Amino acid sequence: MTPDQIRLVQESFRGVVPIREAAAALFYEKLFAIDGSLRALFRETDIKKQGAKLMAALGFVVHGLSRAETILPTVQDLARRHVGYGVEEQHYATVGQALIETLDTGLGEAFTPPVREAWTAAYGLLAGVMIAAAREVQLAA
Repeated sequence: MTPDQIRLVQESFRGVVPIREAAAALFYEKLFAIDGSLRALFRETDIKKQGAKLMAALGFVVHGLSRAETILPTVQDLARRHVGYGVEEQHYATVGQALIETLDTGLGEAFTPPVREAWTAAYGLLAGVMIAAAREVQLAA
């Protein structure tokens, strides 16, 4: 990611914070619309609490993008835990699509093409790290 992309992600996330509860609900609505089978991963989950966790994790990652080396171990641990929840590699693309659609809806006109590109790059970085960590767990099993 370029410094400008990091700045765009961080600045645009400030627009998400005030609507974080609605954004989280919208995210899961979009996620389940894209792939209804993912609902099964959340059958024992309070989706509102899960949404708060999602927004906290996003905030952690967004704020740490300018020093990625400090957040990567936490992101890798998160991915390893997600393997145990039943998350599979192909789910990362679905989550990315739901995230981008949520940001598009939530930010409206502020979700410009450069902001979309920056978020796509950020998610690509995050997903790549998480997928690699998940593969390590699967290979060790």
